[in-house]
Amino acid sequence: QVQLVESGGGLVQAGGSLKLSCAASGSILSINVMAWYRQAPGKQRELVASRSSVGNRNYADSVKGRFTISGDYAKNTVYLQMNSLKPEDTAVYYCHAVVRTPGISSFNNYWGQGTQITVSS
Repeated sequence: QVQLVESGGGLVQAGGSLKLSCAASGSILSINVMAWYRQAPGKQRELVASRSSVGNRNYADSVKGRFTISGDYAKNTVYLQMNSLKPEDTAVYYCHAVVRTPGISSFNNYWGQGTQITVSS
């Protein structure tokens, strides 16, 4: 099994910064992509940022220039530096990883438990 554990959530004022961390552990052969998603109340879960194992990064338009995804695949970790936070960034943030485990030829999706980010105006 694979576990994703997030940390770094909390309450911050608009304009502030937070950094999320996610560590993957368990029976991991390789990780193809690690990403951050978020889900606000009453809304669908959306991709915030992703980073592939070769370093390609993608961002939602709403966070470009404010959020930065980084990671260390040797340590199975991914980070999300969030600057200039806005009230509309308020959501539960989920870590996601596409992982290949021993004995399985395909990659599978795994999710963290989520961490709450609240941005006050």
